[in-house]
Amino acid sequence: MIDFHCHLDLYPKAKEVYAESLRRNAFTWLVTTSPKAFRATSSVLGRHETVLISPGLHPEIVSERFEELDLLTAQIDDAIAVGEIGLDGSKRYAASYLKQKQVFSAAVKRCHDMGGRALSIHSRQAVPDVLELLRLFPDHGVPVLHWFTGTASELKTAIGQGCWFSIGPAAFISSAGKALARKLPRDRVLPESDGPFAQLDGRSVMPWDFDITVALLSDVWSLPFEEVRAQLLSNARMFVNKIGYTKLIKKLI
Repeated sequence: MIDFHCHLDLYPKAKEVYAESLRRNAFTWLVTTSPKAFRATSSVLGRHETVLISPGLHPEIVSERFEELDLLTAQIDDAIAVGEIGLDGSKRYAASYLKQKQVFSAAVKRCHDMGGRALSIHSRQAVPDVLELLRLFPDHGVPVLHWFTGTASELKTAIGQGCWFSIGPAAFISSAGKALARKLPRDRVLPESDGPFAQLDGRSVMPWDFDITVALLSDVWSLPFEEVRAQLLSNARMFVNKIGYTKLIKKLI
Protein backbone atom coordinates (compact mmCIF):
# COMPACT_ATOMS: atom_id res chain seq x y z
CA MET A 1 0.00 0.00 0.00
CA ILE A 2 1.12 3.59 -0.61
CA ASP A 3 -0.05 6.99 0.63
CA PHE A 4 1.33 10.29 -0.66
CA HIS A 5 -0.45 12.70 1.69
CA CYS A 6 -1.37 11.74 5.22
CA HIS A 7 -1.53 13.55 8.58
CA LEU A 8 -0.58 10.35 10.33
CA ASP A 9 0.52 12.16 13.48
CA LEU A 10 -2.98 13.58 14.01
CA TYR A 11 -4.93 10.32 14.15
CA PRO A 12 -6.24 9.25 17.54
CA LYS A 13 -3.74 6.66 18.81
CA ALA A 14 -1.20 7.94 16.29
CA LYS A 15 1.54 5.57 17.46
CA GLU A 16 -0.67 2.57 16.73
CA VAL A 17 -1.59 3.91 13.29
CA TYR A 18 2.09 4.57 12.60
CA ALA A 19 3.01 1.00 13.57
CA GLU A 20 0.24 -0.39 11.37
CA SER A 21 1.40 1.79 8.48
CA LEU A 22 4.90 0.38 8.83
CA ARG A 23 3.42 -3.10 8.62
CA ARG A 24 1.08 -2.49 5.69
CA ASN A 25 2.59 0.29 3.58
CA ALA A 26 5.60 0.34 1.28
CA PHE A 27 5.53 4.14 1.49
CA THR A 28 3.71 6.82 3.50
CA TRP A 29 4.28 10.56 3.08
CA LEU A 30 3.48 12.09 6.45
CA VAL A 31 2.82 15.80 5.92
CA THR A 32 2.90 18.05 8.98
CA THR A 33 0.93 21.21 9.67
CA SER A 34 3.64 23.33 11.31
CA PRO A 35 7.41 23.36 11.81
CA LYS A 36 7.04 22.66 15.52
CA ALA A 37 4.71 19.76 14.73
CA PHE A 38 7.34 18.41 12.32
CA ARG A 39 9.97 18.55 15.03
CA ALA A 40 7.72 16.86 17.60
CA THR A 41 6.43 14.20 15.21
CA SER A 42 9.95 13.30 14.05
CA SER A 43 10.97 12.89 17.69
CA VAL A 44 7.92 11.01 18.97
CA LEU A 45 7.29 8.66 16.04
CA GLY A 46 10.90 8.28 15.01
CA ARG A 47 12.23 7.79 11.51
CA HIS A 48 11.78 4.87 9.15
CA GLU A 49 12.76 4.61 5.49
CA THR A 50 9.18 3.85 4.40
CA VAL A 51 7.75 6.95 6.12
CA LEU A 52 8.72 10.34 4.73
CA ILE A 53 8.02 13.03 7.35
CA SER A 54 8.07 16.52 5.83
CA PRO A 55 8.07 20.00 7.38
CA GLY A 56 5.13 22.21 6.51
CA LEU A 57 3.00 25.17 7.51
CA HIS A 58 -0.64 24.60 6.61
CA PRO A 59 -2.38 27.69 5.21
CA GLU A 60 -5.35 27.18 7.52
CA ILE A 61 -3.18 27.84 10.59
CA VAL A 62 -0.84 30.50 9.22
CA SER A 63 -2.53 33.20 11.29
CA GLU A 64 -1.60 31.37 14.52
CA ARG A 65 1.80 30.02 13.40
CA PHE A 66 3.22 32.77 11.20
CA GLU A 67 6.15 33.25 13.58
CA GLU A 68 7.32 29.72 12.67
CA LEU A 69 8.15 30.75 9.10
CA ASP A 70 11.89 31.10 9.77
CA LEU A 71 11.91 27.65 11.34
CA LEU A 72 10.18 26.23 8.28
CA THR A 73 12.71 27.66 5.85
CA ALA A 74 15.54 26.33 8.00
CA GLN A 75 13.99 22.85 8.07
CA ILE A 76 13.65 22.83 4.28
CA ASP A 77 17.43 22.87 3.99
CA ASP A 78 17.72 19.33 5.36
CA ALA A 79 14.52 17.91 3.84
CA ILE A 80 13.86 16.25 0.50
CA ALA A 81 10.15 17.07 0.72
CA VAL A 82 7.97 19.86 2.08
CA GLY A 83 4.33 19.80 3.05
CA GLU A 84 1.71 20.59 3.75
CA ILE A 85 2.12 24.10 2.41
CA GLY A 86 0.07 26.24 0.03
CA LEU A 87 -2.77 28.72 -0.10
CA ASP A 88 -6.43 28.65 0.91
CA GLY A 89 -8.55 31.31 -0.78
CA SER A 90 -11.85 30.37 0.83
CA LYS A 91 -13.76 33.05 2.75
CA ARG A 92 -13.02 31.37 6.07
CA TYR A 93 -9.30 32.14 5.72
CA ALA A 94 -9.48 35.42 3.79
CA ALA A 95 -8.08 37.44 6.69
CA SER A 96 -4.81 35.51 6.63
CA TYR A 97 -4.40 35.34 2.84
CA LEU A 98 -1.57 37.88 2.59
CA LYS A 99 0.35 36.07 5.31
CA GLN A 100 -0.36 32.77 3.56
CA LYS A 101 1.23 34.17 0.40
CA GLN A 102 4.27 35.30 2.38
CA VAL A 103 4.70 31.83 3.85
CA PHE A 104 4.12 29.94 0.61
CA SER A 105 6.36 32.28 -1.38
CA ALA A 106 9.17 31.97 1.17
CA ALA A 107 8.87 28.17 1.21
CA VAL A 108 8.85 27.82 -2.58
CA LYS A 109 11.77 30.23 -2.90
CA ARG A 110 13.76 28.23 -0.34
CA CYS A 111 13.06 25.03 -2.29
CA HIS A 112 14.21 26.84 -5.44
CA ASP A 113 17.37 28.10 -3.75
CA MET A 114 18.18 24.63 -2.41
CA GLY A 115 17.92 22.98 -5.81
CA GLY A 116 14.38 21.66 -5.57
CA ARG A 117 12.21 19.61 -3.23
CA ALA A 118 9.02 17.57 -3.49
CA LEU A 119 6.13 19.81 -2.42
CA SER A 120 2.70 18.68 -1.21
CA ILE A 121 0.50 21.69 -1.90
CA HIS A 122 -2.91 22.84 -0.69
CA SER A 123 -4.60 25.01 -3.36
CA ARG A 124 -8.27 25.34 -2.41
CA GLN A 125 -9.80 28.32 -4.27
CA ALA A 126 -6.28 29.65 -4.87
CA VAL A 127 -4.93 27.71 -7.85
CA PRO A 128 -3.90 30.74 -10.00
CA ASP A 129 -1.85 32.25 -7.15
CA VAL A 130 -0.27 28.87 -6.32
CA LEU A 131 0.74 28.32 -9.94
CA GLU A 132 2.07 31.87 -10.29
CA LEU A 133 4.32 31.50 -7.27
CA LEU A 134 5.58 28.17 -8.57
CA ARG A 135 6.28 29.82 -11.92
CA LEU A 136 8.27 32.63 -10.27
CA PHE A 137 10.66 30.09 -8.70
CA PRO A 138 11.05 27.51 -11.47
CA ASP A 139 13.66 25.34 -9.74
CA HIS A 140 11.32 24.60 -6.82
CA GLY A 141 11.29 20.87 -7.55
CA VAL A 142 8.32 18.54 -8.05
CA PRO A 143 4.95 20.03 -7.05
CA VAL A 144 2.08 17.75 -6.03
CA LEU A 145 -1.32 19.44 -5.87
CA HIS A 146 -3.11 17.63 -3.08
CA TRP A 147 -6.89 17.09 -3.49
CA PHE A 148 -7.02 19.43 -6.50
CA THR A 149 -10.40 21.18 -6.89
CA GLY A 150 -9.64 23.81 -9.51
CA THR A 151 -11.32 24.39 -12.85
CA ALA A 152 -10.62 22.51 -16.06
CA SER A 153 -8.63 25.52 -17.32
CA GLU A 154 -6.58 25.63 -14.11
CA LEU A 155 -5.95 21.90 -14.40
CA LYS A 156 -4.62 22.38 -17.93
CA THR A 157 -2.26 25.12 -16.73
CA ALA A 158 -1.09 23.01 -13.79
CA ILE A 159 -0.35 20.07 -16.08
CA GLY A 160 1.61 22.39 -18.35
CA GLN A 161 3.71 23.51 -15.39
CA GLY A 162 4.64 19.93 -14.56
CA CYS A 163 2.41 19.44 -11.53
CA TRP A 164 1.51 16.04 -10.12
CA PHE A 165 -1.78 15.32 -8.34
CA SER A 166 -2.56 13.32 -5.21
CA ILE A 167 -6.10 12.09 -4.77
CA GLY A 168 -7.97 9.97 -2.24
CA PRO A 169 -11.39 8.40 -1.66
CA ALA A 170 -13.02 11.55 -0.25
CA ALA A 171 -12.40 13.41 -3.53
CA PHE A 172 -14.90 11.13 -5.29
CA ILE A 173 -17.89 11.90 -3.08
CA SER A 174 -19.19 14.71 -5.31
CA SER A 175 -20.01 14.49 -9.00
CA ALA A 176 -17.67 17.44 -9.61
CA GLY A 177 -14.86 15.55 -7.90
CA LYS A 178 -15.44 12.51 -10.08
CA ALA A 179 -15.52 14.65 -13.23
CA LEU A 180 -12.22 16.28 -12.30
CA ALA A 181 -10.59 12.95 -11.43
CA ARG A 182 -11.52 11.73 -14.89
CA LYS A 183 -9.41 14.53 -16.43
CA LEU A 184 -6.25 14.04 -14.37
CA PRO A 185 -3.12 12.99 -16.30
CA ARG A 186 -2.91 9.28 -15.53
CA ASP A 187 0.89 9.18 -15.42
CA ARG A 188 1.04 11.93 -12.77
CA VAL A 189 -1.55 10.74 -10.25
CA LEU A 190 -0.55 9.55 -6.78
CA PRO A 191 -2.85 8.01 -4.13
CA GLU A 192 -3.46 9.78 -0.83
CA SER A 193 -5.63 9.34 2.23
CA ASP A 194 -5.56 12.87 3.72
CA GLY A 195 -6.48 11.09 6.93
CA PRO A 196 -7.63 11.61 9.54
CA PHE A 197 -9.40 14.67 8.10
CA ALA A 198 -10.80 13.01 4.99
CA GLN A 199 -13.86 10.90 5.75
CA LEU A 200 -15.47 8.00 3.94
CA ASP A 201 -18.69 6.36 5.11
CA GLY A 202 -18.42 8.08 8.48
CA ARG A 203 -14.84 7.06 9.26
CA SER A 204 -11.41 8.53 8.68
CA VAL A 205 -9.65 7.33 5.54
CA MET A 206 -6.63 5.29 6.62
CA PRO A 207 -3.07 5.33 5.21
CA TRP A 208 -3.54 1.80 3.86
CA ASP A 209 -6.79 2.48 1.95
CA PHE A 210 -4.90 2.52 -1.36
CA ASP A 211 -7.11 -0.06 -3.04
CA ILE A 212 -10.22 2.05 -2.40
CA THR A 213 -8.64 4.85 -4.42
CA VAL A 214 -7.67 2.35 -7.13
CA ALA A 215 -11.26 1.11 -7.37
CA LEU A 216 -12.66 4.64 -7.60
CA LEU A 217 -10.18 5.64 -10.29
CA SER A 218 -10.88 2.39 -12.12
CA ASP A 219 -14.52 3.43 -12.30
CA VAL A 220 -14.01 7.01 -13.52
CA TRP A 221 -11.22 6.07 -15.94
CA SER A 222 -13.15 3.03 -17.21
CA LEU A 223 -10.07 0.84 -16.82
CA PRO A 224 -9.54 -2.53 -15.13
CA PHE A 225 -8.65 -2.40 -11.44
CA GLU A 226 -5.28 -4.10 -11.91
CA GLU A 227 -4.31 -1.75 -14.73
CA VAL A 228 -5.01 1.29 -12.56
CA ARG A 229 -3.17 -0.25 -9.63
CA ALA A 230 -0.14 -0.91 -11.82
CA GLN A 231 -0.28 2.65 -13.15
CA LEU A 232 -0.29 4.18 -9.66
CA LEU A 233 2.58 1.97 -8.51
CA SER A 234 4.53 2.93 -11.62
CA ASN A 235 3.83 6.59 -10.89
CA ALA A 236 5.02 6.11 -7.32
CA ARG A 237 8.29 4.57 -8.46
CA MET A 238 8.86 7.39 -10.92
CA PHE A 239 8.08 10.03 -8.31
CA VAL A 240 10.35 8.72 -5.55
CA ASN A 241 13.10 8.37 -8.14
CA LYS A 242 12.62 12.01 -9.23
CA ILE A 243 12.93 13.26 -5.65
CA GLY A 244 15.97 11.12 -4.90
CA TYR A 245 14.31 8.68 -2.49
CA THR A 246 15.71 5.78 -4.48
CA LYS A 247 16.09 3.39 -1.54
CA LEU A 248 12.32 2.88 -1.85
CA ILE A 249 12.36 1.79 -5.47
CA LYS A 250 12.76 -1.93 -4.71
CA LYS A 251 10.03 -1.78 -2.08
CA LEU A 252 7.61 -0.31 -4.61
CA ILE A 253 8.20 -2.94 -7.30
